[in-house]
Amino acid sequence: MTWTITSGVEEYAAAAEPWLLRDPVRNTVVLTVLRGIRGGQFAEEPLMGWLTEEEGSTAGAFSHTPPYPLLLGDVPPGALPALATTLIELDHVVPGVSGPVRAAEAFAAAWWRPATGRTAQRLYRLGALRPPSTKGKPRIAGPHDLSLAVRFFREFQEEAHVERTADPTPVVAARLNRDELLWWEDDGGPVSIAGVSAPIAGMSRIGPVYTPPELRGRGYGSAVTHAATRKALDEGATEVLLFTDLGNPKSNSIYQRLGYRPIADYVTIHFE
Repeated sequence: MTWTITSGVEEYAAAAEPWLLRDPVRNTVVLTVLRGIRGGQFAEEPLMGWLTEEEGSTAGAFSHTPPYPLLLGDVPPGALPALATTLIELDHVVPGVSGPVRAAEAFAAAWWRPATGRTAQRLYRLGALRPPSTKGKPRIAGPHDLSLAVRFFREFQEEAHVERTADPTPVVAARLNRDELLWWEDDGGPVSIAGVSAPIAGMSRIGPVYTPPELRGRGYGSAVTHAATRKALDEGATEVLLFTDLGNPKSNSIYQRLGYRPIADYVTIHFE
């Protein structure tokens, strides 16, 4: 098996997208990032690649949009040392790797810099949606909400220790233009935010979900997650997914009460 590396998004998509779409649930992040690359929402030039078997069929894919971690699809772990070697030979900077646990760990074991930390995540799939009972109402965020939405995203990144050096402004602006961000409003203003991706092959993903610390304990996070989930279903999603931080048992229990069920574990590993 061999890896092909490119910065050409349509060359990558022609080879990798059919493979990713075979399992849009487990490849959810790589698929939504591909849509973002096509939409020009990342400031730096991406690097992408796909794994080809001897008979010529695609067997895996990755994408990297600096300064975010390298993203792995559901790639065979045995193919990851060769990818690490290829990227090392290209002198490509990789601040971390994110993907299914076995794949991410196989890449990290072959990478030349040591790991400095990791964030364990669990992927959930919606079963039967159950509504919470929370004061307030949802509202789709628009371009005029950019500054406040960026502030919420920055606070989320800092608290969750994810992409803390990345400027969320381009991503937030792109998602606002696609109607992919929802507020929960109470007492006349936004109190919580949730992202919801437009369906890809029937799959939509919720996240991030963030409520400022001073407003927690009132059910706003559950309410905005329910509203985002309802929006995904109304727009034709047949699979609604979300990731949780396994270090936060409260959020895991909240999502399960809404009707989400765990299906797979993922990890982000950060390098020195």
